[in-house]
Amino acid sequence: MNHVFRASVALAALAVLTACGNTDLERAGTGALGGAVVGTAVNEPVAGAAIGAVGGALIDDF
Repeated sequence: MNHVFRASVALAALAVLTACGNTDLERAGTGALGGAVVGTAVNEPVAGAAIGAVGGALIDDF
């Protein structure tokens, strides 16, 4: 698979995972976990976890 396709699928999965949880903290934790998985696919697990955590915490604000 090419990297763009893999990243697109991973981002879609991350969007679904960040919606899991009832509180901002739960969503941030789920987002961080999903982000780390996505980040590993593109060799940036720490950045992925950080982006996932922020996305998870803020997802209900949109």
